Amino acid sequence: MQTYHFLIASTRFLTEEEPLDEVLRERRRYYQEQEKEIDFWFVHQPAFLDAPEMAEFKAKCPQPASAIISTNSQFITWLKLRLEFVLVGQFQAPSATIPEPLASLASVS
Repeated sequence: MQTYHFLIASTRFLTEEEPLDEVLRERRRYYQEQEKEIDFWFVHQPAFLDAPEMAEFKAKCPQPASAIISTNSQFITWLKLRLEFVLVGQFQAPSATIPEPLASLASVS
C-alpha cells in the first residue's frame, strides 16, 4: 500500500484563479532536467473524496473539486505554501474504500 498526499480546492480556483498550469509545467521541466520520474497528478473530481474517511475534506471543499495527488509529501507542502484556499491531506491506497488513487468521477466528453 502506498501513501498519497493531496491538495484539493475548487476546480475553478485551481484552473482559473491560480497560475497552477504554469507551476506544474515548471515542476515537470525540473523533474525532466533531474531525470526524476513524475510523481504528481492533477485530477478533476477525484474519486477518493467519496471514501467515508474523506467526508470531512469533501464537506469543506467547494464542488466541483480538483486535486493534485503526489507520492512526495514535500511537493504538496511546497504547493500549499504557494497557494491559498486549499486543503491538504493524505490517504493510503489501494484500499477497500479507495481502490484507485488517481480515479476521477468527471465524465469524458
